[in-house]
Amino acid sequence: MADICDYEGSRYRYDFWEGQGREYEDLAERIPLGALLPPKGNILIEIGAGYGRLADLYSGYQRVVLLDYARSQLEEAQRYLSFSDRYIFVVGDVYHLPFVDDVFDTLTLVRVMHHLANVPGALAELQRVAHSGSALIMEHASKQHLKSIGRWLLHRQTWNPFDLQPVEFVDLNFDFHPRWVRQQLDIAGFQTNRVRTVSHFRIPLLKKLVPARWLATLDGLAQPTGERWQLTPSVFIRARSQKPPSGSPNGLFCCPLCRSVDLSPQDTALVCGGCGSRWRTDDGIYDFKSPAVSP
Repeated sequence: MADICDYEGSRYRYDFWEGQGREYEDLAERIPLGALLPPKGNILIEIGAGYGRLADLYSGYQRVVLLDYARSQLEEAQRYLSFSDRYIFVVGDVYHLPFVDDVFDTLTLVRVMHHLANVPGALAELQRVAHSGSALIMEHASKQHLKSIGRWLLHRQTWNPFDLQPVEFVDLNFDFHPRWVRQQLDIAGFQTNRVRTVSHFRIPLLKKLVPARWLATLDGLAQPTGERWQLTPSVFIRARSQKPPSGSPNGLFCCPLCRSVDLSPQDTALVCGGCGSRWRTDDGIYDFKSPAVSP
């Protein structure tokens, strides 16, 4: 089983985003997501949703599943987002998604893939829960960006940015070659059809001198060049599931341990009729991280 990066108990919203000088990055990432995202649909899932930073972009969807491995992040998302029946908060991991096959119209992953030790395993799960033609909008950290190339040429880093294999520069923090990512998508049955490069101006001096909104506007103008080359630290991809059509999905949830769809609500849990596992459902959060202890 692949190791999983766990943000449980972290102050990600406050220690990384709000008041931390990343207004430019936030605005710049919203541009490609808005451009690549199908404007409406029945049900969308965001993998690694955190505190719901991007959830306002999903207003065209009837239901929005916000999934994160850290329950504390989803509790923060509940506080951050206006109450709406559209949001379904789910604790789980991308390698064992607690959802039935073929259920999602659209899937998004932003600032998640760089924590994935097993990208093929994650993509296989995403393909399983996508239906034929579903859109996957995925961001990844790129190893082949200009600063990385410069450091390598000056012998200030040991790994080669042109080598296709991922590099783990810190525990559970990976950079990926854009071509390798597209190869993995192809193997998993996703066809890449759009590419956008992001954070062209992630330079501390520029961020100090130029207002974040201006800098993000310039970034948005440069992002379509990603169709030709990828030399930025962040790359967005839109791909389509190429799996053959199947029947309508049976509900939403399945047991992540045995894949049974026989889940019966009992008090504050869903009880699996296949393996007997109990999954917490209290405080508006479906918790599939680990089975609850039977009362």
